[in-house]
Amino acid sequence: MDTTYYDHGTPAERWERARMFFDAEEYAAAARVLSALVEEVPEQTGPRLLLARAYYHSAQLQRAEAELRVLVERDPVEHYARLLLGRTLQRQARHDEAESHLRIASALAGDFERL
Repeated sequence: MDTTYYDHGTPAERWERARMFFDAEEYAAAARVLSALVEEVPEQTGPRLLLARAYYHSAQLQRAEAELRVLVERDPVEHYARLLLGRTLQRQARHDEAESHLRIASALAGDFERL
């Protein structure tokens, strides 16, 4: 598979390309760009979170879960990563496991009614 287009350019150019794919709802293409970018800059939260979202929207749920677990492990109070991890687990019919992440996300967002 030729990945020249997806890997071409500076990290900033690839980030913009991935965002364009994502905004156009071309989630699999966005994931192709972002997966290489995340390998290059694994410490950055933004690309990894967008990669997880692209995986989620393209129904690559196990991949989304793996990226989200990395984010939550690194930053346990990352609200959106917790929320998306809970939703990802729900889509995999792992409701009991999802509930703890959704509760934490609610608490982090100040939504104490859900608790």
